[in-house]
Amino acid sequence: MHDEQPLVLDPTSADHHAEDRALRARGEATLVDILGVTAWSVSDPGLLKQLLTRTYVSKDARAHWPAFADTVQTWPLALWVTVDNMFTAYGSEHRRLRRLIAPALSARRIAALAPVVEDLVTGILDGLDALPAGEVVDLREHLAYPLPIAVIGRMMGLSSTQLNGLRTVVDRVFATTLSAEEAAANTATLYQLLDELVTAKRASPGNDMTSLLISARDEEGDGSALSDSELRGTLVLMISAGYETTVNVIDQAITSLLTDPEQLAHVRAGRCDWNEVVEETLRHEPALKHLPLRYALEDIPLPGGRTIRAGEAILASYAAANRHPDWHGDDADLFDATRTTKDHLAFGHGVHYCLGAPLARVEVAAALRQLFSRFPEARLAGTARELRPLPTLISNGHVALPVRLRPVTR
Repeated sequence: MHDEQPLVLDPTSADHHAEDRALRARGEATLVDILGVTAWSVSDPGLLKQLLTRTYVSKDARAHWPAFADTVQTWPLALWVTVDNMFTAYGSEHRRLRRLIAPALSARRIAALAPVVEDLVTGILDGLDALPAGEVVDLREHLAYPLPIAVIGRMMGLSSTQLNGLRTVVDRVFATTLSAEEAAANTATLYQLLDELVTAKRASPGNDMTSLLISARDEEGDGSALSDSELRGTLVLMISAGYETTVNVIDQAITSLLTDPEQLAHVRAGRCDWNEVVEETLRHEPALKHLPLRYALEDIPLPGGRTIRAGEAILASYAAANRHPDWHGDDADLFDATRTTKDHLAFGHGVHYCLGAPLARVEVAAALRQLFSRFPEARLAGTARELRPLPTLISNGHVALPVRLRPVTR
């Protein structure tokens, strides 16, 4: 037994910055309660990077989490530990699954998508440009969402009908206010939609990632394809990670720039560029606050005589780590696109580093560059304090982002 009482994480994440400060104040790692499951939240970037690169930490809950069987029936986040893909794989299985998926996100494919992304942003902004001056538009709903959804739809070969059907269900994967029953029902609906997609693609394959994954073979290994369970799980990963995270980064970047006009002035004066704004956003407000879960394969000693014991769960608390003063100084809480070092863990670290990171960066930079070029007088319609955070301890964005793109001309 551990002496310290777990810090109960707020499932609505009403003030995640205060919670992150509380996590850091309790040391490099501290016990937390995440919707009824006890885990070690790691907020120290040095320790977190160490744990993310060591073979004595696993993401395979079935194999390495003794509490798995007793937890998955009643835990609202069960999908995060039961889904069968590279996100929850360990060792050689992780390497096999990553090899199968990596070609779909190769540098060549991302480069080919860049002009497509630019055209998609232009089309979205053309629609916004037609709105009357002074009208308030929710840029989360009308820019941050449609861009990555259109990109992932094109990559995966999804029709607009399929995308619309998946969006609500995928959004609820990131929710942390659902009951276990509601979450299980949502997972069943998600899997049904993906099974229907696979059936359609098997009957009529195309030049898209879904068809590629269906036909993928591991040429470096034993030649095995993705199992049906792995295929379904991989589609969950590609679609959900492919847009939800990017939506949040676009949302947070726009919010930061409109909250502090001086940052926008830095870009326009050439003191930093859009890529630097993207990196500072990823550091300052990463798309995911906490990422469940990892598991200790052996006892891991911590400073101060504490120990993460073999079989205990570990929660990567990226938002808290990204703003750690030991990493980014006393001004770590400030958004500053001109800061010299913008290192972050927004895309993870080590063997599970996000394969989609280059594409996300392309999308966010294109959205920001075109938005502020087309609408140089854009302003928040209200104050930053009035923006409501998403009620989830995983996904880091706003419920809505109301912006007045052009003032009313007299």
